[in-house]
Amino acid sequence: MQRSIALSFPIPLVIAAVRGDKVMYSGGTLTIPEKTEGTLNLDDEGMAVFTYGSAKFELPYQQVTILEYGQKAGRRVGATVAGFAAFGVPGLIALFSKKRKHFLSIALTDSNGKNQAMVLELSKGHVRTVLKTFEARTGKKIEYESEEAKKNIGQ
Repeated sequence: MQRSIALSFPIPLVIAAVRGDKVMYSGGTLTIPEKTEGTLNLDDEGMAVFTYGSAKFELPYQQVTILEYGQKAGRRVGATVAGFAAFGVPGLIALFSKKRKHFLSIALTDSNGKNQAMVLELSKGHVRTVLKTFEARTGKKIEYESEEAKKNIGQ
């Protein structure tokens, strides 16, 4: 005799791209490979330091020319498919939630006077701290890609 157990509650199957104190270099003109995960140290008042593996990129705040913050919201399709496969109809609940990715785009002038750009994906818990630190130390105002992005971080 076979018995089956039906779960009446969804189990979260959420996998965030960036978690905790991690930051991801999503792209730009630097020699850092895209989708490189690392940490962003903001302790030095003169520069931010992105450390990835055994390498690091130092970003003096005075080289920053533009700061822009944006979000990308998407449905949790992968989690929904996995939830449906594992739990049937209750697993579809993930489709009704959204994941939000947080991006800081930085335009800068390197030590050779060349324009460069980098896009960092930030973890949800560090967005406000990173934005306020960059704004204070660079003297540049954050530009928001949309009113929704501005509203979602409480600006």
